[in-house]
Order: sequence, then structure tokens, then C-alpha cells
Amino acid sequence: MPLLHTTGRDARLLLVLLATAALHTVPAAPAAADEPGWTAEPAAGTAAARPGGARPYFYLEGAPAAVLEDRLALTNTTDRERTVTLRGAAAGNTADGAVAVRPAAPGPGAGDAGSWFSFGAAATVTIPPRTRAVVPFTVTVPPAAPPGDHPAAVIATEAGREAGVRVHLRVSGPTLTALTVEDVAVRGRGASAVVAYTLVNRGNVALAPRPALRAEGAFGEVPVGGRRAEPVELLPGGRVELTEPWPGAPVLDRVRVTVTVAVPDGAEAAASATAWFVPWRAAGWTGAGLLGLGGTALAALFLVRGRRRPRREPADGATGGTDRTGGADGGPSGKPAETNPAPEHELTGASR
Repeated sequence: MPLLHTTGRDARLLLVLLATAALHTVPAAPAAADEPGWTAEPAAGTAAARPGGARPYFYLEGAPAAVLEDRLALTNTTDRERTVTLRGAAAGNTADGAVAVRPAAPGPGAGDAGSWFSFGAAATVTIPPRTRAVVPFTVTVPPAAPPGDHPAAVIATEAGREAGVRVHLRVSGPTLTALTVEDVAVRGRGASAVVAYTLVNRGNVALAPRPALRAEGAFGEVPVGGRRAEPVELLPGGRVELTEPWPGAPVLDRVRVTVTVAVPDGAEAAASATAWFVPWRAAGWTGAGLLGLGGTALAALFLVRGRRRPRREPADGATGGTDRTGGADGGPSGKPAETNPAPEHELTGASR
């Protein structure tokens, strides 16, 4: 179990840190070509017993100004000497939800939990062949450290290869569970459609939220899938962008998608977005066809109207006609005769 020390026991702690790491002989084991030949893990209750006593990570908890202690086991399974360097690092979420380490902030009182670690004289450890070294380390919590979880890791480095061991570090005090769902959107169409959303941990403890999706269309509920098979580990202050496949997305509909996220203690958050599903390609071909059909109908209408235009009839009393060979009576050659009747010639001077 982790030990809790007060600042009054610094002298004893310093002696422990300056002591040489305990070395234990282990059986030789051939290392695979792609393996470094050494491992790093939390030390079990006794240095020799790993089966059944191994821990997957460190768990440390204490009040502000406390000094916490634990031990790391480094095992060299090869026939040559290994030199491993140790450091602490803060951990956080990547954009896609993974957990990664960050460089430690400088200064003993920095807010970055990676700067709280100390390995004393054992910061660089030389491990003989086929040997296990148990290295003590401490975590000094700053007096002004805020309560809640401070994810961290112990990083071991040798010849450019790093191995990290998670440290679940909690500062005693009030805890707050709070998260939000943001930026819900539907991307893609058909079998490639996905629902994208962002989860933000606004509390001070790590969460394992389980998102659930629901979609309502114009004609009722639309199947959109269930909960994620594995919960996401959302660290304090973490912000992750997730996507859920939606291979059964509708072809033509207006859908409101709601993402609801619950955590084990009962806290819940939700957000929604509206998406239109329109087969734009088919709509484009349909529109082009209707436009072409309308153009054809309009052209046909103008053609029919042109053919049905009425002719002008000659007025009553017209006597002129067109002469094929020389012209019309009283009119110029090759042109139609005047439509008005020719006046009668009077004999001037004759009595009537």
C-alpha cells in the first residue's frame, strides 16, 4: 500500500531515496527481436513475487503538502547491462480520446503533476544482466494543489525507447463530476455516414462516460445504433472528439440526432443537431430532366403558335391579283397588288 509521509519526515525519506536500488536475480529469458529486453511495472508487495501480486498501475492519494511513496520494478531479462533513466510526467487526453503523457512543468510547486515526482539518486538506474531492480520514488503534493484527480505516469527511458506506467494520483478534498456534450454533427452520407460529437470533462475527477445516440425523423424514430462497446476515459479538463458510424442513415429525411452521455454516478449531459438527408445526385438528375422537359414543351408551344398564325384577307372590292409573268393589275411587277380597290376613272367634262 502507498505510504503517506508528512514534511516532518523528510530526513528519513531522503535516506530512502539515496539508498541503492535493491537488486534481485531473475531467470534468463530470450528477448524477441523487436523487444527492448527490459520491463517497467509497479513493484509487488514482495520484490520476487510477480504472479498474482502484480499491479497494473500506481494509485496514490494524499492531502496537499503530503509526500507519497511507492516503488517501481525494472527487470532486465537479457545478457547485457541496461541503463534506464526515470522521470515523472503529467497525463492527458489526446483529441481522439487516447491517454498520453506531457512534458513535466518546471519548478517544485508547479501545477503539472509530472513535476511532483522525485527519484533522488535513482533517477538513472544501471541494471545488470538477468536482474530486477526495485526503485523507490516519491510524489510531493504542493500545499496549494487543487483537490481531485491529477493523472500522471512514471516514464522509463533507455536508448531512445520509453515505457510508461500509469499513476492514478488524487489530492484529497471535494470532488466535482461535470461534463458537457458539444459540436454534434452528422458527416457523410449513405454507408459512410457518421455522427460526430465532442465530450468535455469540466469536473476534477476522471470519468468513464458512455454515450448513447438517438435519432428522430419526419416519420418517427430512426435506428442509429446503441452505446459504445467500451467507455472513454475522460480525464479532468480533457476534451475528446468522437465519431459513431451510422451505416443505416436514411436516404431522404430530416433527422434530429441527440447524443446523451451518462457516467456511473448518475450525472448526465446531452446535445442535439438537425441534419437533412437529400440524395443530391438523384435530385440533380431529376432537376436536369425536368428542366429539359420544360424547355422542350416551351419550344413546341412556340412552334404550334407560329403555324396557326392567321393570314390577312383582301378587303371587299379588291380586283387586283398577282400576275405570275408580269405583275398585278395596276401594281408593280413581282409584288402583290394593292389591297384597296382601284378608283373608277371619270370622263371629265361629260354631262352625267
